[in-house]
Amino acid sequence: MQVLVIGATGGSGRAAVDALADGGHEVTAFARHASDAFAGRDAVRALDGDATRARDVAAAVQGQDAVVVTLGISESALRVRLRGSSGTPLDVRSRGTATVVEAMARHGVRRLVVQSSYGVGETRDRLPFSSRVVFALVLRPQIADHERQEEIVRASGLDWTLVQPVNLTDGDEAATASRTGDVDGMRVSRRAVGEILARLATGTGDVGSSVSVSGAARVPV
Repeated sequence: MQVLVIGATGGSGRAAVDALADGGHEVTAFARHASDAFAGRDAVRALDGDATRARDVAAAVQGQDAVVVTLGISESALRVRLRGSSGTPLDVRSRGTATVVEAMARHGVRRLVVQSSYGVGETRDRLPFSSRVVFALVLRPQIADHERQEEIVRASGLDWTLVQPVNLTDGDEAATASRTGDVDGMRVSRRAVGEILARLATGTGDVGSSVSVSGAARVPV
C-alpha cells in the first residue's frame, strides 16, 4: 500500500514510518524538515511541507491509499503552557487534520488514522486523577486542540480510526489496544504506538472507532 504519514518527524510519526517501511509498504514521510530527517532512507519518500497549508497537503495526499496523522508540538509541554510555542501553532493538530481531511475528500482517499490522546473524547472520564491535574494545569491548550481534532475526524465522512495512546516513552514496552477504553497502566512506547498506527492504516478493522493504546506485557491485538 501507499501510505502517507503527516507529522513524520515526531516520535510516533517516525515509528509509524519505520513500521510501514519494514512491512514493505510505500511510505511517504511528510513534515517541515522531512528531507533532512529521512536522508539516506531509500525505502522512504521524504516530502517537505506544512500540514496547515492546503497546497502542500494536497500534493502529498494525491495517489495515497491511506493517511496517518501524528501531528504535535515537539517543545516542552510546560514551556508551551507558560510561554507558548515558538515554532508550531498551538492548533496544529486541528488545523492540520482539517487540511488533511479536505485533501482526502478531494482526491478520493478514504482511510484515515489519527493519533489523539488518551483522556480525550470517549476516554475523558477514564483519566486518572493525577493525569487530570496535569491536563488542566499543563496541557490544557493542547488537549483542547485534540478535542477539536477528534470532532473534525468524526465529522469527516472518511473511513477513520482515532488512536488514543497513554503517556508516550522512548522505551521498548509492548502495547495492547482496547476498543473499550480500558488501559494497562499509563505508559507506552512510541515504537509500539507506531506499529499499531501502521497496522490500522494498512488494515480494514476499527473503522469509525477509537482505539486506546497502553503498555502491556502481552501480545498486541
